[in-house]
Amino acid sequence: MDVITVDFETYYSKTFGFRKLTTEQYVRSPDFEVIGVAVKVNDGKTKWLSGAFDDLKTYLQNEYDWANSAILAHNTLFDGAILNWLFGIRGRVYFDTLSMGRAIHGVDAGASLKALSDMYGIGQKGDEVLKAEGKRREDFTEEELAEYGDYCINDVELTYQLFDIFMKKRGFPMIELKVIDMTLRMFIEPMLELDVAKLDSHLDNLKEQKEKLLLQSGVELDNLMSNNKFAELLRDAGVEPPTKISARTGKETYAFAKTDEGFKALQEHEDINVQTLVAARLGLKSTLEETRTERFLDIATRGKKMPVPIKYYAAHTGRWGGYDKVNLQNLPSRGPNAKVLKSCICVPEGHTLIQADSAQIEARVLAWLAEQNDLVSAFERGEDVYKKMASSIYKTKVEKVTPEQRFIGKTTILGAGYGMGAVRFREQLKTFGVEVDEKESRRIVNVYRNTNDKITQLWRDANTALECLHGNAITTLGKKGVLKLLPKENAIQLPSGLSMYYNKLKMELDEEGREQYSYKTRMGYIKIYGGKVIENVCQAIARCVMAEQMLRIQKEYRVLLTVHDSVVCCVPDEQVTEACNYIDSCMAYVPEWASGMPVRGDVEIGKNYGDCIEWVRKPPHGLTAA
Repeated sequence: MDVITVDFETYYSKTFGFRKLTTEQYVRSPDFEVIGVAVKVNDGKTKWLSGAFDDLKTYLQNEYDWANSAILAHNTLFDGAILNWLFGIRGRVYFDTLSMGRAIHGVDAGASLKALSDMYGIGQKGDEVLKAEGKRREDFTEEELAEYGDYCINDVELTYQLFDIFMKKRGFPMIELKVIDMTLRMFIEPMLELDVAKLDSHLDNLKEQKEKLLLQSGVELDNLMSNNKFAELLRDAGVEPPTKISARTGKETYAFAKTDEGFKALQEHEDINVQTLVAARLGLKSTLEETRTERFLDIATRGKKMPVPIKYYAAHTGRWGGYDKVNLQNLPSRGPNAKVLKSCICVPEGHTLIQADSAQIEARVLAWLAEQNDLVSAFERGEDVYKKMASSIYKTKVEKVTPEQRFIGKTTILGAGYGMGAVRFREQLKTFGVEVDEKESRRIVNVYRNTNDKITQLWRDANTALECLHGNAITTLGKKGVLKLLPKENAIQLPSGLSMYYNKLKMELDEEGREQYSYKTRMGYIKIYGGKVIENVCQAIARCVMAEQMLRIQKEYRVLLTVHDSVVCCVPDEQVTEACNYIDSCMAYVPEWASGMPVRGDVEIGKNYGDCIEWVRKPPHGLTAA
């Protein structure tokens, strides 16, 4: 298979470019224009092509065997979108050195073409030699175009060299190349659609809700939006405005954020008038839902299909992340409008959306990694492990566990599983409206630790792993040494072959003389300890498992979106039963390196992302139920 490396140079200005627009807005805009493109096939000579759009389109379509080639770029999300959306060109697979660089060196190391080229000493990425800002193709002289072409050719050469290094010298895993391809296709070859009528209606409803809140408050909008004026409204109502010390300035300021404890208390104030004022302030200040709805409508005006920008290896743990101002990773899951925006994301007519969720995957990974076999067996038997935990906490039979007790059991497994102490555990419960005293919190945490002794030991092993990383000792971590420590790189190697980095790991003594480790990120140094390491590796392993499951799904059905531990697919209506059976089996797939991991998935179906119902397992066509 040939590798075709490409790099497009396009029109931009102070108001028209990535500083102002998303990739989708930019490429789909009527103002978008290709100045030229550099193309390289394998290690052959790179060509610079510039000309009228129709001529360029004809040449590109006829000169290269795109359908049987891999398309490579540095940020293929951009170049691949141009090829597909404007030139009608699709590759057999998509490679991306930007994504590869993030995975190989970690999210904090920097993966720009310049940074990576400097890192490997393969050549210097040129600064743009021309003042191209605001210039259309017709504004360039032949000499300027040739000079621009040299700049673009150099970018292609650097990109190809990086790819060669990543594959041959760094041994980039083939399976991760497939994950990159799958991720890029969500954007480059979109299939999801947007329900414009429903979006319009939702936007109208949001505006009506705000108008009602303003009317109910009985005050002017400016008085609610201004901190000083809102403070006066509260004083007029007989309430002293809550305050806090700003972490940024160190000065006292009003505590009017919805997460501020003092302001949260006002939401339940005994005076209904105060409650009304606070509700109006919160509702009118909250613009995120409106902004998202308007952004979706904006996308719908430019194309029927909705490109899904998902960043490969976006997090420290290798997980995917939102990108390009269209973050589907954090759509609201609670509140009155939780499902409305999701329900506006639809599949094409004649198709059904299938959403599969990897149930409790991090808790399952933790049990497997620690070899906490009683918990592994409980997962395998399909027991309600949250109820089981609650029964241990409250010394009652599983069948007699109350919903509130089960919730505490759930919070215990998901929180205390990573070394959380009694104080933090109590605070976590409080955020969900559950109050326990310090003594009870400590008792619950101790019950968890005594019940799950192998998990507790794993935290200690992880503390030792930090010492090994810092002291340049080579060892492994977890079940059958599935995680390998790479002390020279301050990294933990994941089952996929990639690594999770703790850059510039250092050890200092805290005020009590205890060892405290931290590592450097772009946000500064972050503290790390055994329990946190285990949380990181559980998330990373869960991501590795999910990736392999998604790739199995992708063999038969298009993966259109992934959010946290779920995957969204689209299938023809007539294939729903067999597709659900197949996807269900894929979500139960365990990679060879994860033998014995008790994974399973929950499958839902619907016509949109928000209104899915549970799929009841049925036998494939031609088979009868046992």
